Amino acid sequence: MSFGFLGIQFGFALQNANVSRIFETLGANVDDIPILWVAAPVTGLLVQPIIGHMSDKTWGRMGRRRPYFLVGAILASAALIYMPNSPALWVAAGMLWIMDASINISMEPFRAFVGDMLPDDQRTAGFAMQSFFIGTGAVIASVLPWVMTNWFDISNTAAAGVIPPSVKFAFYIGAAVFFLAVMWTIFRTKEYSPEELEAFEAQEREDLKLSSLSEVHEVMHGERTVRYLRNGSIWLIAGLVFSYFIMARNFEKELYILTVGATFFGIIQIITGLFKSRNMKNGMVEIIEDLFHMPKTMMQLAFVQFFSWFALFSMWIYTTSAVTSHVYGTKDTTSALYNEGADWVGVLMGVYNGFAALIAFLLPVLAKKTNRKITHLIALTFGGLGLISFYFIKNPYMLIISELGIGFAWASILSMPYAILTGSLPSNKMGVYMGIFNFFIVIPQILAASILGFMVRHFFDGQTVLALVLGGCSMIIAGLMTLLVEDRKGAK
Repeated sequence: MSFGFLGIQFGFALQNANVSRIFETLGANVDDIPILWVAAPVTGLLVQPIIGHMSDKTWGRMGRRRPYFLVGAILASAALIYMPNSPALWVAAGMLWIMDASINISMEPFRAFVGDMLPDDQRTAGFAMQSFFIGTGAVIASVLPWVMTNWFDISNTAAAGVIPPSVKFAFYIGAAVFFLAVMWTIFRTKEYSPEELEAFEAQEREDLKLSSLSEVHEVMHGERTVRYLRNGSIWLIAGLVFSYFIMARNFEKELYILTVGATFFGIIQIITGLFKSRNMKNGMVEIIEDLFHMPKTMMQLAFVQFFSWFALFSMWIYTTSAVTSHVYGTKDTTSALYNEGADWVGVLMGVYNGFAALIAFLLPVLAKKTNRKITHLIALTFGGLGLISFYFIKNPYMLIISELGIGFAWASILSMPYAILTGSLPSNKMGVYMGIFNFFIVIPQILAASILGFMVRHFFDGQTVLALVLGGCSMIIAGLMTLLVEDRKGAK
């Protein structure tokens, strides 16, 4: 059921460990890297709720979720092959959009798949198993460029503006693993029919005496219509005003991501309100309706996710620059020292993912001894301290200790919030709510892409390692906010 995540994380790990390196090699300034990375969260924001909504309503010979596994695997594998052969920076940036959208097509239904197939008392273990395969895939993929160089004597340097051969071969291997692993899940699993899922959900509602969300929707129909129009207008006007302010003050252009996003969100709400005033239903209206009717537990988890993923995004986009400049003392992307440091970042990424794979099986045990919230708090605290420690460590080998804390947090981030969340979701909307939950993963990444470059230039004096310190503080805040989450099924 979860084996396909081995391949999916191969793609993400290669992206996380090497895309900043590819961008810098093709001429990007370190200040521009966050804005180039915005493709990842924006595609997730758009693709995941749409795919989740579509997969909820799909049922055919291949089942409900598996058709999307297949399409995403084909597209993502092709993108992985082309990405390291990008001839120019703008091509690499465009390929990141395509690659991330393709990976999301496969990944989103996998989260709903576990929610579909397992009862609540098995979901903590189910998502922990996903964490294991995610960690296993990521550790291998992250160290591949280093392995290509040190085991197979494939060069990790190249002429200016050319991606090293070691990186190219790593991406080719990743494409094959992605496709084959997802195919294994497609051929080796079956799915419950919509009728079976509805029967399971009806029993859970009876056991927990949960009210029907659809009844709440009907009561709130008129009030929501007016609210969409009013709030949409506020978002639209605010987005336009702040866009003008940025233009008038000549601030960094990446800040437009926030203001344009606010404007777009306002327009979507206004359109939804107009559709509802005419009693017109479509996919967009249903997704927005579900967004504004999310369960209480999901809303509480949204804040935890926000601070967790802000921290992770700062780590992914700045670890290469922080390690090469702060630890290795170079910014010359053509030098052997820089590429040695960049290769070591791949090893560090592999360490935290490998440790996450190992500790994933201990999380259900710790959750039984305490509860899911305390487990997540402990993990995020260790992860935050690991990120902060990058500032104080100058020996690259000592950074392995930092990565152990990050790996503990990563394993929990991939399992505990989803195990808590799925217990509060109706089975017939598992996919769309998993997609909406992704909003609280990608919005902090968009925010990070918008402001981190500005902060590094104006507040951190170009020291990218301070972005990791900021991420560490954010992760600790996320851990503390976990205590405010209502987890009725996971409470002791």
